[in-house]
Amino acid sequence: MGLAVTWLLVVILVLGMAWQLGTAMVKATNMAHLRYESTLLADEVTEQVETRFDALTRLNDQLEPGADRNAIRTTLKQNAALMAWFEGVVVVNAQGRVIADWPNVEGREGLDTAPLEYFKMLRGTRMPYVSEPFVGRASGIPMVLVSVPRTGSDGEFAGFIGGIVSLHSGGLFDRLSRVRLGEDGYAGVATSSGKILYHPNRGLIMNEVPDNDFNPWLGLALDGWEGEAEAPLLNGERSFQSYRQVWPADWIVGLYLPNDQAQQPLSGFLQRLWWLGVALTLLMLPLLWVLLRRMLSPLKHLARQIGEVGRGERERVQLGTHMQELQHVAGTFNRVEDERQVLMTNLQEREAFLDSVLNATPQGMFVANFDGHITYMNPSLLGMLGIQAEVPMEAWLRQIHPDDREGAMDMWQHSLKTGSDFVRQLRFERTDGETLWLDIHARVVMLSQGGHSLGLVGVVKDITERRELEAIQRWEAEHDPLTGLLNRRGFERRLDEAFADFQKTSTPSALLLFDLDHFKPINDEGGHALGDEMLRRIAQVVAWEVRRSDHVARQGGDEFGVLLPSCTLSQARRIAEALRNSVGEISVVHEGKEYRVTLSIGVTTFHEDDSSTEDAVARADAGSYAAKDKGRNGVVIKLHDDEEAADPIQLFD
Repeated sequence: MGLAVTWLLVVILVLGMAWQLGTAMVKATNMAHLRYESTLLADEVTEQVETRFDALTRLNDQLEPGADRNAIRTTLKQNAALMAWFEGVVVVNAQGRVIADWPNVEGREGLDTAPLEYFKMLRGTRMPYVSEPFVGRASGIPMVLVSVPRTGSDGEFAGFIGGIVSLHSGGLFDRLSRVRLGEDGYAGVATSSGKILYHPNRGLIMNEVPDNDFNPWLGLALDGWEGEAEAPLLNGERSFQSYRQVWPADWIVGLYLPNDQAQQPLSGFLQRLWWLGVALTLLMLPLLWVLLRRMLSPLKHLARQIGEVGRGERERVQLGTHMQELQHVAGTFNRVEDERQVLMTNLQEREAFLDSVLNATPQGMFVANFDGHITYMNPSLLGMLGIQAEVPMEAWLRQIHPDDREGAMDMWQHSLKTGSDFVRQLRFERTDGETLWLDIHARVVMLSQGGHSLGLVGVVKDITERRELEAIQRWEAEHDPLTGLLNRRGFERRLDEAFADFQKTSTPSALLLFDLDHFKPINDEGGHALGDEMLRRIAQVVAWEVRRSDHVARQGGDEFGVLLPSCTLSQARRIAEALRNSVGEISVVHEGKEYRVTLSIGVTTFHEDDSSTEDAVARADAGSYAAKDKGRNGVVIKLHDDEEAADPIQLFD
C-alpha cells in the first residue's frame, strides 16, 4: 500500500507539474495570440477612422473658400458616394452653425454646435477629431461624428466638415464583428473617457466601462497603456485580456478570452492521464502485496522490540535471527540507544540552565527549530507582544501587520534554508490595538563538533518610538507645513522618478505649473493670515480635483505645481481646466470685501529630447507666463518645439 500510494503521489506530482507548465504555456500562447489579434484589430479600426478623415479632407478641398450654401449643397450631392461610410455629412461655419447637410434632414440646418465638445476641440486643436458617442435624435442609434476642420485663405478657423457614423452599421467595426475567439471570447471598443462603442452584446453600447477597482488594467488602458493582462470579465470570470490604442480617435480596442475556455484542452488531456495513472496503480497492488509480505516478515519482530524499548518496557533489542543484516541493525540500535540516554541527561541539564538565563534577561528573546516553529519565548518577549505562552504560533503570527507579513515569512524561510541570519524590522499589532515596530535579529546555533545546526535564537527590540520620530522627520522634510502639500524638495524627487520611468518605459507624464493671479492684494489688504487661509483653501481644492496618483506641491509663495504620471496631453488639458474653474470659485472675505484669485497655468509633457526635468519645468513655466501675458486666468500648453498647442482659454473679471 505504501509503494502504491507513493506511486500515486508521483502521478499526482507529475500531473501537478504538467498542469503548472501547461497553464504557463497556455497563458503565454494565448497572450501572444491576443497581442497579435488586438494589434490587427486596432490597425483595422485606425485605418477605418483615417480613411474617413481622408474622405472628409478631400471633400473639404472641393469646397471653395467662402462658397455659399447652394454651392456647398451641390458639392455634397456630387459626393453622395460618401454615404457608404457616413449616415450624413454636415458643413458648419466658424460660428458653429450648420449651413448645409446631405442628405437633407429637416431641422438640421441652422443647428448651433458651438457649445458642443467636438466644436470646441476642432476650433482649439485644428486637427481631425472623433466626437464622444451620442444617440441620433431621429434614428435612436448610437453614433459618432468624424470631423475635419476648415480654414480660410488667411489660415483662420472657418468651421468644419463632419460625417455622422453609425456604431451599428457604419462599417467601423466590421472586422471586430468577424472575430472568433472560441465560444465565449470577444472583442470590444471603448472611448478613453470610458464609453463602450462596440460589444457583442449591443445592450452594453453607450454604457460606462467598469471602474478601476473592478479591472485596474482597463483603467490603465483608458489612460493610454497598451499590453496584456489577466483580469475579470463583467460576469466575474477570469480572462486573458489584450488592449491596444486607436490613437486618431482616442479609442481603446480590447480582446477578452475566458481562462476556462483557454485551458479546456489542457484539462481534458490531464484528466485522461490521471485515470491512466490510477489504473496502473490498481494493477500494481496485488504484485506489491505478495512481494513485500515475504520481504518484511523478519522486520516485524525487530519493529516490535524497538517499540518496546521506546515505551521503556525493555532496555535492549535481542533477536534470534541468522540474518546478518538484522543483527547489524540491532547492534547499531543498541549502541545508539546507549548514547541517546547519555545525551538526554546532558540535554536536560543544559535546558534547565538555558531556561534560567532566558527567563532572567530583560531583553525579548525566542528559540526556533529548523521546521520554522518558535518553541520558546521568554517572559520579556511575551509581555512586549501582549500574548500568552499557550497561544499557538499561527494565532499571533496573524497579528503581524499585513504589509510586513509576507516579506517577513519569505525571509524567515530563506534563513531556515540557508542558515543565514534573520534580520528584519516589522510592525506587530497587539490585541489592545497598539502597533509596535520590532527589530528582530535571529542567528543559527551551530554545534562545535561536526558543524551541525540546532535551530535559531533571536533577540527582539521595541523600536516604535524611534520609527515614529524618523517618519515625522521624513514627512516634514518633503512637505509644506502651511498646506500639507509637497514642498519643492519633495516635488523635485517625484519629478525625477517620473522622468526616469519615462526614459525607461516611455510612460507619458504631464506637468502643470501655475501661480495665483491677483493674490498680492489679499496679503496687502487682508494681511498674511488671510493670504494663508486662501492658500490652504486652494491647496484643498487642487488636491481634490486631481487623481489620487498625482502629486501636488506648493513650491513657495503662491507658486504651485502638479505632476500627472501616466497622463496624456488631452487628459492634462481637462485637469488643468478643472483646476482653473474650481479655484476661480474660491473666495475669502475681509472687512466686507470679497477676494478671489485665478490661475495662469502652463502645461507640458516629457519629451524624448529632454536631458533632465529642468527642460520640462522650463516649458511649463513659460506656458504659465504666456497665460499671464494673454490676460491671465488661462491654460497654455507648451510642447517641445516651443509652440503653443492651443490658444489659452481666457476669462476676465
